[in-house]
Amino acid sequence: MLGSSRLVRSLAIVDRFAPEGRALRAHLDARFADPRVASPGRFVWDFWHVPGQYTALRTPAWTFFPPAVYQRFHSRLVWWGRRTLGCHDVSPPWLSVYLDGCGQELHGDLPHGPWAFVYSLTRWKGRTFRGGETEILRDEVLDWWSGFRSTRKAERPELLRVVEPRFDRLVAFDPRLPHAVRTVRGTLDPREGRVVVHGWFVSPRPFVEGALDPAELTPRIDALSGAILPMARRIPVAGLLSLGFRVTPSGTVLSARVLSDTTRTPAGAERERRRLVAAARATVAAWRFPRRRAPSRVTLPLVFER
Repeated sequence: MLGSSRLVRSLAIVDRFAPEGRALRAHLDARFADPRVASPGRFVWDFWHVPGQYTALRTPAWTFFPPAVYQRFHSRLVWWGRRTLGCHDVSPPWLSVYLDGCGQELHGDLPHGPWAFVYSLTRWKGRTFRGGETEILRDEVLDWWSGFRSTRKAERPELLRVVEPRFDRLVAFDPRLPHAVRTVRGTLDPREGRVVVHGWFVSPRPFVEGALDPAELTPRIDALSGAILPMARRIPVAGLLSLGFRVTPSGTVLSARVLSDTTRTPAGAERERRRLVAAARATVAAWRFPRRRAPSRVTLPLVFER
């Protein structure tokens, strides 16, 4: 079972995400237990350093951890992305360790995937280092002059959203937003640093669980595109809108709702963007399907590009 979950605009945080987290963490600790033992498992790290931008130790996560426990974690991650974000898969994840002097400066990951993720294996409680938090530029900064007031405060908390890498926490966010990792200070022990599995959710496409034939979605999606495309062409909108709904055995659509939404427009077109989202949801809610023996659950991602 997943723990507490928070999903706000372009940011999702799930605490107590994976029961496999403890086993993954124990494996990492075992590899670093005795620095005097030169086991093959210690010789797997790339020191990734781009001056003025990125510094960390990294290695492919799927080759570092035992296959059985890693596959359970990976499957959990993939299914969460399908059901919540409408993304069918994840990019090959990295395992990264941040020690003294490691961090990332502000950057955006535009071409990699519609959502980025960071899953933390960090011993955050009782940590011996400073830094390591993920920083994400707030929407207000990216649209600074909309509703500008000369008297408003503009210090770090108003400019950056800060997310702590607590143990067993999954963070997913819109990677187009400039983001960073605060430089770690205070430890050179890999077991005591910032330890995360990270990558991108990719390949948005419809996903069906249950008796519904996925082919039955095709003509309806085509009709949906025809209905909302004129609205989308009138505004400069870009991002991923994922809708979720259930289909009863009788073919009725229930609980059509927005699962996640990273669609963006300039501030002047925000009202039209909201109308576009509402129109897509209303169209889906009115769909009807042929009768089936069992109910279905559908995730429907809609990609807007410009």
